[in-house]
Amino acid sequence: MLSRVAENIYWLARYLERAEDTARLISVNSHLLLDFPARTRLGWDSLIEITSTAETFDALYDTRDETNVLQFLCGNQQYPGSILSSLAAARENLRTTREVMPRSSWEEVNRLYLEVRKQVATGILPRNRDAFLKKVIRSCQVVTGLLEGSLSHTQVKTFLEMGRHLERADMTTRILDVRSANLLPKTAEELTPFENLQWMSLLKSLTGYQMYRQQVRLRVRGPDVLRFLLQDKVFPRAVAFCLRQISQSLAQLPRHEEVQPQVDELVKLLIAADVDALAVEPENLHAFIDELQLGLNELHLAVVNTWFVIESRN
Repeated sequence: MLSRVAENIYWLARYLERAEDTARLISVNSHLLLDFPARTRLGWDSLIEITSTAETFDALYDTRDETNVLQFLCGNQQYPGSILSSLAAARENLRTTREVMPRSSWEEVNRLYLEVRKQVATGILPRNRDAFLKKVIRSCQVVTGLLEGSLSHTQVKTFLEMGRHLERADMTTRILDVRSANLLPKTAEELTPFENLQWMSLLKSLTGYQMYRQQVRLRVRGPDVLRFLLQDKVFPRAVAFCLRQISQSLAQLPRHEEVQPQVDELVKLLIAADVDALAVEPENLHAFIDELQLGLNELHLAVVNTWFVIESRN
């Protein structure tokens, strides 16, 4: 496969996953705020922290209120991680690789992009926000299903799955990082009001609440949630599961031995983590998540240098 095609497929998957996860994050945050009294310190600015876009956002807007945050995350074309920007980039990557991708996937992504662009132009208001976000999530799931059911298991699918799981692992760590800072008690004896509700929102933002209850079979607790989202080997959005899928994808590619060490280091880091201790130590958890995110970035760079810049190495 040409390195250009492989790179476009890889980024197609990442942008689609980013659009879906951003929509999920906004949806759950919106519902969570309805359940909390007005005096609580939760708000829309936490979404800016999760996406690590404070500098970009503050340069464009004066305040981190609901209207500005929604406009920024849903439709701001100056922010490449917004839903509209992500879908535009996914659409372009798919357009340039239509010869190797199912036609139905192009039709679905193109239709979704046009609908989102139209909705952003008319404005995303509280009365239509839920319907808009559900549309984005469902359509992204439809594309994933179309590709899973109709794309042959060639290197095209390998790069697609690698991009999807790398983006998914990155988003899981981001959500854990910022949400944990608000959720965890400062001391083991302190009981944070509505703490369980916040942990439930964390699971729901990753579509993990139902699977958590089936597998853990206990009430929602911080240590169990962290263990589930970091170390679970069967939940599709857990970091450990994503790394396992990436490892399987790598095994199907030439020169995978140049990238596999980065995956192995991340797996070792996850296995060695003392989740019970991290669950009551916000600063240590933040440092641990930072280390994970740096490792994921190094893995991404290894993928880029191994398969997408072939010409510069010859």
